Amino acid sequence: MPDLLKEVKFVKGVGPNRVALLNRLGIYTLEDLITYYPRTHEDRSIPKKIIDLLHGEEALIEAIPVSRMSEIKIRRNFTMYKLIVRDDTGTCQITWYNQTYLKNMFKVGEKYKFFGKVNKKFNKVDMISPVFDSENSLKNTGKIIPIYPTTYNLPQNTLRKIIENGLAEIDEKLEDTLPEYLLSKYNLCDLNNAIKQIHFPDNFENFNKARKRLVFEELLSMQLALLSLKSQYEVESEGISLDKNVKMSELIDKLPFRLTKAQLRVLEEIDNDLESSKPMNRLLQGDVGSGKTVVAEIAAYKAVKSGYQVAIMAPTAILATQHLESFTSLLDDTGIKCELLISGISKKKKEDILERLKNGEIDILIGTHALLEENVVFKNLGLVVTDEQHRFGVRQRSTIAKKGDNPNVLVMTATPIPRTLALILYGDLDISIIDELPPNRKKIDTFPVTKEMDDRVNNFIKEQIDSGRQAYIVCPLVEDSEEIDARSVLELAEKYKNVVFKDYKVEYLHGKMKPKEKDEIMERFKNKEIDILISTTVIEVGVNVPNANIMVIENAERFGLAQLHQLRGRVGRGEYKSYCILKYQGNSDVIRKRMNVMKATNDGFIISEKDLELRGTGEFFGTKQHGLPEFKIANLFEDMQVLKLVQSIAIEIIGKDPKLEKEENKKLKKLVKNKFQDRIEI
Repeated sequence: MPDLLKEVKFVKGVGPNRVALLNRLGIYTLEDLITYYPRTHEDRSIPKKIIDLLHGEEALIEAIPVSRMSEIKIRRNFTMYKLIVRDDTGTCQITWYNQTYLKNMFKVGEKYKFFGKVNKKFNKVDMISPVFDSENSLKNTGKIIPIYPTTYNLPQNTLRKIIENGLAEIDEKLEDTLPEYLLSKYNLCDLNNAIKQIHFPDNFENFNKARKRLVFEELLSMQLALLSLKSQYEVESEGISLDKNVKMSELIDKLPFRLTKAQLRVLEEIDNDLESSKPMNRLLQGDVGSGKTVVAEIAAYKAVKSGYQVAIMAPTAILATQHLESFTSLLDDTGIKCELLISGISKKKKEDILERLKNGEIDILIGTHALLEENVVFKNLGLVVTDEQHRFGVRQRSTIAKKGDNPNVLVMTATPIPRTLALILYGDLDISIIDELPPNRKKIDTFPVTKEMDDRVNNFIKEQIDSGRQAYIVCPLVEDSEEIDARSVLELAEKYKNVVFKDYKVEYLHGKMKPKEKDEIMERFKNKEIDILISTTVIEVGVNVPNANIMVIENAERFGLAQLHQLRGRVGRGEYKSYCILKYQGNSDVIRKRMNVMKATNDGFIISEKDLELRGTGEFFGTKQHGLPEFKIANLFEDMQVLKLVQSIAIEIIGKDPKLEKEENKKLKKLVKNKFQDRIEI
């Protein structure tokens, strides 16, 4: 059996320089290497005649040089090399730049293969910088070639060779991860064959078989993990049943506003859960501004009045503080005591809070990850609410739940996910959706713009600030990257502070700052001491600044639609007309379609469907979203049918064998354990 945990630096062709580049791609072990799948393949196996070439296509030709390579010096450090080649139907001019080593590479009259992009005008055919092979050596052509996502200084050829070396090391000796009964029933190829053919397929039929097998395995393991979690909750001892005599309507009737029908429907679902003897494990999905917090407050009211304590966990200190203000004002005259536990409080105050919590003097404790610490002990925890679930993994959710005797758990997220997908992704939770916005929510006008509009956008920001408003400017990176041509927060802050908005108060915020620093800046922004806040996506989560009415997003094409929608939701929270300006680069059809979706709708559920359709799963369903490993090969839009199939298979397997203890399921148990490690107890 090959050692899959062997460090990648020991694989032939890696060495100390390349190991850092591979680490940057998330490749640390031999297993990471062989499961680093290509993003696409190029068919370089079938040559075309020069006369049949089409403008813009990538094609393979077999041709003979008819003259020596010509060298043209354009300027210092810039030389062009040209080669004329022909086959029996025509000639083609091939051009390379600054490739001195090619000067004496080609012999007149010998046959070579060239693969590259065709430029054809007025029947004159050109190829620029194609890859090539002589007839005796077929490294780059003559077969289907994998194309990998790569990084600066790690060329495709090099990465391809390293992966080839990794595959040679496993030498088709991998133990299969799926049981024989599944392989035969669903006509799936074995693991060794799948891994080989996904990288270097003999033909596209074999590639499709390999992909089918690997997608099946990836999605099945996720479904088994989620269902194992769910059955774990259900098998455990009885949950906490709240008092049927405590009515949610006691608090609802006192609210200074009317709840939407969707909020009332969701509260009824939660009420039924809370009164049943089975612990509640419910996901509350609602678009930005749909009123999830008030639903959590009403559920918390019922729990406290039934004699239990409540834990509310938020991902940031400022969001936790915001929740404290909201809970305190709503529950002010009910006699319910709320308290805040975040890392910034003094040691003395923390000790006091922990003592009062243990004695049952605190009813609702609101906090950040600090709630997960061992010394946080509740007297009688009955309800756990985690806000912005995609910031907390499955593991953290269960850690806080273990602070009580099977308490009820409510998970809230503002990331709208298409319902069918949510049912599958959050297989361990029941799902409630608030699919209606309160009547007072204002539509945010969204304008996609290109670089040419910079001056107009800046003038518009100045006008709004002069009339008393504030603006967010969001960009995708913290510091310059050689690989990505995107503006960084620091570079942008420098320019905006000293040049463009020099007469205004400009600050910046990014994820590498200390939490205390971030919270201080957000607090100053909230208190109107800052006019323009330049930030990475750290401002994406829930912070409420009603006076901010402009959201400018730099390099908007680099964000998923779901994330753009989250960011847009930071404005439009007050009485003022609000705007979202999406600055984008590039003119591709997909970019334009995505920008138009944002312009056309403020409905997060429509946006999430489109995001999935136009961009695939991408970051949307990465680790950040649901605390589970990212998909390496499955695409939840393309593979929806497989997803539905494996869900039914997983339900059947777990139904017959909840802990995967039967002999026939031992491989599945190992697969789930290896993949989800400490996330799931099975």
